[in-house]
Amino acid sequence: MIRVPILAASMTAALVLSAGGDDRPRTPSATPTLDTTSIPVAGSGTDLLTTALVHSKDSTTTRMVQKSTEIVELTGDLVGRVLYQVTSVFDFVNGTMVNTGDQVFSGTVAGSAPLMLHDDKFRFDVNLKTGEEHGRVYLVNHIAGPDIRCMLDVVGTGLNAQRNPTFTYHGQCTTVRR
Repeated sequence: MIRVPILAASMTAALVLSAGGDDRPRTPSATPTLDTTSIPVAGSGTDLLTTALVHSKDSTTTRMVQKSTEIVELTGDLVGRVLYQVTSVFDFVNGTMVNTGDQVFSGTVAGSAPLMLHDDKFRFDVNLKTGEEHGRVYLVNHIAGPDIRCMLDVVGTGLNAQRNPTFTYHGQCTTVRR
């Protein structure tokens, strides 16, 4: 799944190069190539919900929208922290909550040098009646360090002794070399 954006970027670069108004034939060396390596990753994490900064709450009898900033700690193949600016939409009629927003991961991936990755497409769905939660993370916007992109599936595993949500993750991380 990660190769689609890389392929699209490569195709866009090839189109830009070929659209320059120059009629000379292009050789394969004229188009940039990307060397990618993908590895499976897995681990666990804790959402430090008890220390969240709640910026706003807007509620009615049937729903609530809360904006907050939280920190998430990751262990396993991804080691580091996530600064998580989240909009939580609670639907009390259907017993659901959806989290979206922005997050930045700072840490390492499978022993890499330190890096920072941004995600503005994540989504977590929570069943407020059963506690079941799952989500998808798209750490694909490179900020600093090695050019690595990760797509992760996240499954909630309950609450720890401090009442903070815990979870496991698994997915693919791709290193991009230009």
